[in-house]
Amino acid sequence: MAAFRAAVELGYRYLETDVHTTADGVVLVFHDDTLDRVTDGTGRVASLTAAEVARARIDGREPIPTFDDLVTGLPGVRLNVDVKDWNSVRSLAGAIERHQAHSRVLVTSFSDRRRRAVLKLLSRPVASSAGVVSVGLFTVLGRVLPGPVFRLVMRRILHDVHALQVPVRKGPIEVVTPGFVRRAHALGLVVHVWTVNDPAEMRRLLQLGVDGLVTDRADLLRDVLLERGEWPDPEG
Repeated sequence: MAAFRAAVELGYRYLETDVHTTADGVVLVFHDDTLDRVTDGTGRVASLTAAEVARARIDGREPIPTFDDLVTGLPGVRLNVDVKDWNSVRSLAGAIERHQAHSRVLVTSFSDRRRRAVLKLLSRPVASSAGVVSVGLFTVLGRVLPGPVFRLVMRRILHDVHALQVPVRKGPIEVVTPGFVRRAHALGLVVHVWTVNDPAEMRRLLQLGVDGLVTDRADLLRDVLLERGEWPDPEG
């Protein structure tokens, strides 16, 4: 929560996070499937109760926040939520319903099946980002199919998708190219690129026309947006 609050104090209104769920159904704002790497606790999140997880401290200092903590503690923000495991499908959908947060979330996952499983449990539509398989098809087919055929195929595959969230590169393949951005925009999709912490790379990608950047260095991205005249006026 300290990191989220720091970003909001800088002026951000969109936050990215991952979720895992405890054995008793509490949705945690946490990347790893175990506590071991970044906390003073141990064990798999899915095998621990919320009370057990609550005793752990990130870097020995911060408690692990719940999704409820984030939604209620920062009511003015919108959340990009990566569903990390199948255990979180039903619990995340339940939390979105409980808070009526449909307009505040974008649901994403590396797994299209997992992402769609969340969407099916919701009473209202939410924004959504494509999984690895769909993005792979978009990247490869966009380079080999004629434009009209490509758009017809991808409209069927990406019928419930609003965003493509991708790395700059995947192994030897350059994912984010001018053609990739152009093809996404032609289908009405936005392009978000992760994780970009270098100001020069931020400038290059923004110049390319990407719609959003995921970064660990919110301070540096704000500086880049300020110099481009694209940072919101706090008085406006």
